[in-house]
Amino acid sequence: MAKIRLSPLALSDLKEIKEYITDELCNPIAANRIVTKIIKDYSLLETSPKLGPSLSSIVHIDTDYRFLVSGKYIIFYKEDDEYVSIYRILYGARDYIKILFSDKLTEDENFE
Repeated sequence: MAKIRLSPLALSDLKEIKEYITDELCNPIAANRIVTKIIKDYSLLETSPKLGPSLSSIVHIDTDYRFLVSGKYIIFYKEDDEYVSIYRILYGARDYIKILFSDKLTEDENFE
């Protein structure tokens, strides 16, 4: 079973999702429900790390990223024998490819 670890950016993404839905959309109940669903969905990767398809299967970029859709959000991660490393959790209507590849994420990023 792989261990889940989240990058500081992924943790920040979750916080921002919750804050936006709570504060801007004035719906704290929906915010909790959506964040809980995202966590539940990425927890599935512990036992099925290849659950999400390769990002290279939908865009013409050579990358090790995989993705998992959770409602209107997309969880971007990489997996190896020991870890599922979640790098970003982004709203699907955003230009997530530009965001993902402009972050200058490295393999050495500290994970929680």
